[in-house]
Amino acid sequence: MRKHDSSTQYTVLTALLLLAGTSPALGGDIEAPPVIEPITAPFEMPEIAPPVFKDQSFRITDYGAVDGGVTLNTAAFKKAIAACAAAGGGTVVVPDGTWLTGPIHLKSNINLHIQEGAEVYFSTVYSDYLPTVLTRWEGMECYNYSPLIYAIDCENIAITGKGTLIGNGQAWWGWKKTQIQVAAEPLNKLCAEGAPVEVRQFGIENGLRPQFIQPFRCKNVLIEGITIKDGPFWTIHPVYCENIIVRGVSIRTHGPNTDGVNLDSCNGGLVEYCFFRTGDDSICLKSGINEDGWRVGKPCENVVIRRCETIHGNGAVVIGSEMSGGVQNIYAYDMNIISNKRGIRIKSMRGRGGFVKNVYFKDFKIGKLRDDVVIINMKYGMSTVQPKGDRVPVFENIFIKNVHCEEARSGLRMIGLDDQKIRGVTIENTTVGTVAQKNHIRNVENLKIIGGNLK
Repeated sequence: MRKHDSSTQYTVLTALLLLAGTSPALGGDIEAPPVIEPITAPFEMPEIAPPVFKDQSFRITDYGAVDGGVTLNTAAFKKAIAACAAAGGGTVVVPDGTWLTGPIHLKSNINLHIQEGAEVYFSTVYSDYLPTVLTRWEGMECYNYSPLIYAIDCENIAITGKGTLIGNGQAWWGWKKTQIQVAAEPLNKLCAEGAPVEVRQFGIENGLRPQFIQPFRCKNVLIEGITIKDGPFWTIHPVYCENIIVRGVSIRTHGPNTDGVNLDSCNGGLVEYCFFRTGDDSICLKSGINEDGWRVGKPCENVVIRRCETIHGNGAVVIGSEMSGGVQNIYAYDMNIISNKRGIRIKSMRGRGGFVKNVYFKDFKIGKLRDDVVIINMKYGMSTVQPKGDRVPVFENIFIKNVHCEEARSGLRMIGLDDQKIRGVTIENTTVGTVAQKNHIRNVENLKIIGGNLK
């Protein structure tokens, strides 16, 4: 999968995507209302409002784009975006058709609109994603292959429409087996030593897979309506963003580490009316890892997650394990978890430092889980890179209410450290129907279980 040279490649990729599973019987797209409903949270939220764009359009076909899925249209996307930006912004239109491209880099005041019937396939040639760009990979800043759609230091940007983005992630998934030794551990070593970000260059094969969509240090971001399939790595990954809205998006992935939405050190976010069928966690809150997370010191905070649906993933709503900059003021409610491995998960380990506090989970309807309904774990052991220090994480002020699950391995698993207990957890009116194992609770202070059957 290293060429663009025939329609055979396109046909094979299409067949693979169909085999990935998009049957309505396994869950389906969720239609978001046209206007964002009022946001209420148990903490003070910043204003969340979608960006507004000039009423002018720039079609990629007017800048040389060729339909059919064979011709590489990277230059046409770049020209259309540049023309739109030069005119003060507006909408770059991707019409009905099949469009092959390399990375798409957005600019301020631009709405990339993927029309219904449009399918954007991304190149499987690794060098198309060079030169490297500044990114954050599993909580560590570095220069790596460009994300498939990328924006840095932009304001008022959007990706909208009823079309489909197809990441062809199969070309990258094998790197899961090589990435630790080739790149992740060397990058972690550079971060621990305090090496300047500019020398952390990792656009190398078998190294760090790029994210699908990454706005980096952006303000006023909207991602709405689109369907996203099979990227190389994390799917929607805003980093250091303010006022980020993800709504009415359908994410269907099945590769390794293909999380749905990862809000990373963002302030002010809304995720609503989204459907997730992912190869890993559905919605995650993160804030950097180990030394690099402490250096940056930006928490992920003031986020509302509501009215989403998940199926066949790992965790439904997850915090960590990259949380060294802190996570606070998170409110997730009115969620439908058809089936997953876990429901609510908060995870970290000795050496991470950071904190998780003032988080609220309410009104979760859950079907069958392969693991736990609620797991809060300070001894997580599956991180790509392991911390070497002794900083302990702080978990406190966690509220769970009206979570009802049909079947799970266990209802509640809470594991603190001997010298740093989990503190201040309230679980109210939470039930599980069929359960295989008893609750496992260790090193927890001020735990209140009110009603329900998790006692």
